Amino acid sequence: MIIDSHTHIFPPAVVDGRDEYLRRDAGFREIYTRLEAKLATAEELLASMDAAGIDVSVACGFGWADAELCRMHSDYLLEAAAASGGRIIPFCTVQPGGGDTRDDLKRYAARGARGLGELRPLHQGYSLIDSSEADVLAWAADAYDLALLFHCSEPLGHVYPGKTGLPVEQIGRFVADFPGVAVIAAHWGGGLPFYALMPEVKAALERTYFDTAATGFLYESDVYARVIELVGEEKILFGSDFPLISQEQALRELREVGLDDESRRLIEGENARQLLRLPAP
Repeated sequence: MIIDSHTHIFPPAVVDGRDEYLRRDAGFREIYTRLEAKLATAEELLASMDAAGIDVSVACGFGWADAELCRMHSDYLLEAAAASGGRIIPFCTVQPGGGDTRDDLKRYAARGARGLGELRPLHQGYSLIDSSEADVLAWAADAYDLALLFHCSEPLGHVYPGKTGLPVEQIGRFVADFPGVAVIAAHWGGGLPFYALMPEVKAALERTYFDTAATGFLYESDVYARVIELVGEEKILFGSDFPLISQEQALRELREVGLDDESRRLIEGENARQLLRLPAP
């Protein structure tokens, strides 16, 4: 089973009315002002999956600052997943500082959400360190068996739209404070796995996974070997960041790295299948 653990789809209203949402949300504006920053619907994701030979995709929402926009996007994800015959796995988004967040989370879980993401604490206006928002997210993960997918970005390196992300110290502190929570640290965790050379950090990463979304934009292909050495191949999830990067391209890049068959099998889908508790093919 090949699983893309990091894709994005948007409701048609957002795709067709991009300018309105650029005005409404600063985080969305930072990433999607450029027309080259593609927006895709569920139908386009399914067509991409067919072309690339991908069985299942995790479809993430966007970390809107407005709770109502999170609800609108999450409802679309849940509807798309229900119509996909199991090919789309919904990761909803919430504004954890909102008054109705717990009700939203209960409803999403009842309708089949398997995770929350892509969460963007900085854009949404909260911290993951000693905050009520962090407590709510950890509670939801435990109560409803949800994985939490956080947007992470590197403190160094080239600047790009969306670079502003979750500081590595915040994601590191969150996984240490909530060791039972399954966390997916997107984009190789903004470099977090490299801190696994510190014993206390490695111990804290017991339930932390790192997705490969946008690898070609960020790292040399040696990143696979280095992270496998530091945290193990069982902690790495294939992700494309579709439609920013085509699923075909991302899968081809993974297969050109030169991994052994077992490592590739785990990263291409088996790790995600076990994390999301999907049935074996």
